[in-house]
Amino acid sequence: MASVRFFCKPIYLKRLKKLRILKRNHQSLLLFSVFSAIITMYAYFAALCGMKERILPDMKDGWIKTAALSPKNLRPADCLTNAEICAATVQKAAEDGVSLAVLPELCLTGYTAGDLFLHHKLLQSALEALRTYLALTADCPAISVVGLPVSHAGKLYNCAAVCFGGMLLGLVPKSHIPNFTDEGRYFTPAPQNNLAYEFDGAFLQLGVKQIFVCPAVPDFSFAVVVGGDLTLPVSPAVGACSAGATVICHPAATPEIVGQADKRRRAAEDISERLLCACLTAEANVGESTTDFVFGGHSLIVEKGSVLAENPPFAADRCMTEIDVQMLAHERRRLNTFDNTCTGDYTEVYIDLLPVDTELTRAYDPHPFLPPKDAEGDARCELILSIQAEGLARRLTAAYAKKAVIGISGGSDSCLALLVMARAMDLLGRPRKDILAVTMPCFGTTARTKGNAEAMCEALGTDFRCVDILASVTQHLKDIDHELTNHNVVFENAQARERTQILMDIANEVNGLVVGTGDLSELALGWATYNGDHMSMYSVNGDVPKTLVRHLIGHCARHAEAAGDTALSAPLFDILDTPISPELLPAKDSGEIAQVTEDLVGPYELHDFYLYHLLRYGYTPTKLFRLAKYALGDVYGDDTLLKWLETLLRRFFNQQFKRSCLPDGPKVGSVGLSPRGDWKMPSDAVSALWLAEVRSLK
Repeated sequence: MASVRFFCKPIYLKRLKKLRILKRNHQSLLLFSVFSAIITMYAYFAALCGMKERILPDMKDGWIKTAALSPKNLRPADCLTNAEICAATVQKAAEDGVSLAVLPELCLTGYTAGDLFLHHKLLQSALEALRTYLALTADCPAISVVGLPVSHAGKLYNCAAVCFGGMLLGLVPKSHIPNFTDEGRYFTPAPQNNLAYEFDGAFLQLGVKQIFVCPAVPDFSFAVVVGGDLTLPVSPAVGACSAGATVICHPAATPEIVGQADKRRRAAEDISERLLCACLTAEANVGESTTDFVFGGHSLIVEKGSVLAENPPFAADRCMTEIDVQMLAHERRRLNTFDNTCTGDYTEVYIDLLPVDTELTRAYDPHPFLPPKDAEGDARCELILSIQAEGLARRLTAAYAKKAVIGISGGSDSCLALLVMARAMDLLGRPRKDILAVTMPCFGTTARTKGNAEAMCEALGTDFRCVDILASVTQHLKDIDHELTNHNVVFENAQARERTQILMDIANEVNGLVVGTGDLSELALGWATYNGDHMSMYSVNGDVPKTLVRHLIGHCARHAEAAGDTALSAPLFDILDTPISPELLPAKDSGEIAQVTEDLVGPYELHDFYLYHLLRYGYTPTKLFRLAKYALGDVYGDDTLLKWLETLLRRFFNQQFKRSCLPDGPKVGSVGLSPRGDWKMPSDAVSALWLAEVRSLK
């Protein structure tokens, strides 16, 4: 990618005022370009030295506060007044912490100025209004994008001006002039290559091939796409994002007609999803002429296909929220779908935007794995259960298995696996008696869990067998000279491995297949006995985190209750009320469970929150802690958040060897730990970097 780079830094304004950006394929300007490059390199490296300490905050973990602004009281042809209103609107947004603000298309003149666009008086006034706007925003810490007509070389362009610190950094013209509007009467489409443009004695670029980069804020770079250019078959946004832009600023002016708001929303969702970017759309508001159309000021901020903030038509005059450019950059690295050999000849304009504390206001789900509690959520639960059941049904068929064998404990994991097995048999048209559920009570088994296991098997109509392993485990511990009073990991794992051995042997005996029950959260924490409950012939829950396991059981319980099947719903609801436990330690004298998993490894609610953002977006420990404090801080204190974050990271690294040899199982969501496609990490990977960062937070 050929480019000329310019670093905009106030301390160098006097030195660089006459020489901002110049990149033009014209022989007569060669010497000027060389001199420009020398000054640019000087400013760039000097600025890097000056901001060495300021790079470290990383814009507080990659969050950038943005705003789409649509002032209501702008008026056609009243340029200076419009400039003052736009400047005041941007200043107000900056006071609220905004670092990047987008205003509507042609907002300095008004989009509906008509044939006045051809008049020198209006064009002259528009440039004067831009100077006024720059002067009024000279001390504003936010970058802003404003629209105005620009005359150059006998042509008129519909441009967006990128402004910061009282300086004009670049002009981005509209590429596509639609036939169904009057724009073709006045405006020329953007030139194929960037042009040099002189403004108040300084040179900058006029063209669509510009990316505005903020080196002090890693991963934050933006491009401008004006109006209908966003929805072109090959939008300028494609090239800009391929060249590195993570944010698309979209000043626009489309009138409100029935269905138009939905079209805008879909367009922004589509472009941001396909290009893995954020899109800021600011539409012209009601101050425009109403001769033929009415404008509504619809504004949107969309990130990777999700609407983060929206100002509906005829409502407020702005919407604001934070976008996560660090997450967007991670998604691009992960998917690796951008071909930078096709990015064209883009110019990079460097801006010295200072990192600031970005206060979070956007919504973050404290339970990111869970579907919503509505009809859509029910449909998603059914889809997950169908994926699990279809996968198991196919494996049973491929393995010619006459039986599906499962160890049933009365806990949540084996409960969900058994529900899936029942669905799989129904799909195959086979009797549920082809499911052999085996309960294997030992030292820690309680009457409550054993009773729920039996009741659920009876309600589902499965085959059921009880194999008491107390004597065999006791004998085994004696054989290896282990004291029965020593309830250490040997005592616990002996029971888990005995259960797996029994299931495997029974499966051989009945020509069956052992179905695993372990879930994603347990795999992440390594909370499984190696070659014990860690192993099976097909694992239906391996991609389902613990919070989702319980949610799916609740979904099945509610449906059974609604159908009048209390024989099934009663044990399911009781399983949800039972503390999560492997039941490997002797029960209390009262008969209650003595070993509660979440007391030992931490709350699964918190681990699943960390796990989602760690695996899905590669967040750092600092960012994980900050986000957990924002989303779950009313439930857990800082010490608790950091304690279990450290536990998760420590166990996640040192238990990788258990995940390297996992059995097959169906993928149901975007986060998984299968060593065959979802997560590849050496078992010897060192966790020191991550743990050191967590400890520094303490």
